[in-house]
Amino acid sequence: MAYKRNRFLSGAWISAVMVILGAAVATAQEDEAQADLGPSTVVATVNGEAITLGHMAYARALLPAEDRNLPDDVLFEGILAQLVQRVLLAQAVEETPQRIESALEVEGWSLLAGTLVDQAAAEQITDEAVSEFYTEFFSNFRPQREFNASHILVASEEEAATLGQSLADGADFAELAQEHSTGPSGPEGGLLGWFGPGAMVPAFEAAVSELEVGQVSEPVQTEFGWHLILLNETRLQERPTLEVVRREIVAEMERALVEELVTRLRDEAEIEGAIDQLDPAILKDPRLLSQ
Repeated sequence: MAYKRNRFLSGAWISAVMVILGAAVATAQEDEAQADLGPSTVVATVNGEAITLGHMAYARALLPAEDRNLPDDVLFEGILAQLVQRVLLAQAVEETPQRIESALEVEGWSLLAGTLVDQAAAEQITDEAVSEFYTEFFSNFRPQREFNASHILVASEEEAATLGQSLADGADFAELAQEHSTGPSGPEGGLLGWFGPGAMVPAFEAAVSELEVGQVSEPVQTEFGWHLILLNETRLQERPTLEVVRREIVAEMERALVEELVTRLRDEAEIEGAIDQLDPAILKDPRLLSQ
């Protein structure tokens, strides 16, 4: 059966279900040593079908965070009651629909694939390997100039030139931006913040790179309109620390690891298909999910 990950059931419902189903639940031996418990430890059986600690732990992991913070005894009884209910309902299905068989297989493939990747990552993506990747990746790092700028964006060159003259006569850049700029930064006085090479369209970047701090550009045309640009400050881009980029490095290493695994396994596998004989639109056929 297909189950939704519903919010955790109320304490009153849990108590009622446990009373109704209590006679049907065979609990695990109470004297079993805590140290011997594991994912295969049977907590209850329903018509001979086991519910284990592994089942319960997985069900708990699917709960919303706020429900996982419930008292342990409430959570334990609630999860067990929920699983007993699901097993009873599942057992009442005389024949498993094909769509459920397909869903279980796809989910199983995903979980097993994730397990293999996790195992390989634990072996290969170590702190030492991440550090080596970081050192190699940034070995040729050269600091680049970054800019902090503001701009006024208007529709025509004439309007930009008029505002430029106002600035030359002593008008405040931020006030003119708030009053005239059509860009989203207008309400903030045209402030764009810090940006590096490649962040702006070429004409804008070229104009900024030629300015001195405190200088305002001549009208600059881009696809967005006409700009007056004020360079507020510059700095040299610093090499990011390992901790700052660790997540991105690990993600890239995992991507490469998966690609390597799939390539090797594909080369060793025997894969046959009949894709050329199928209409790709077949996947939209609702009958595929109704049987």
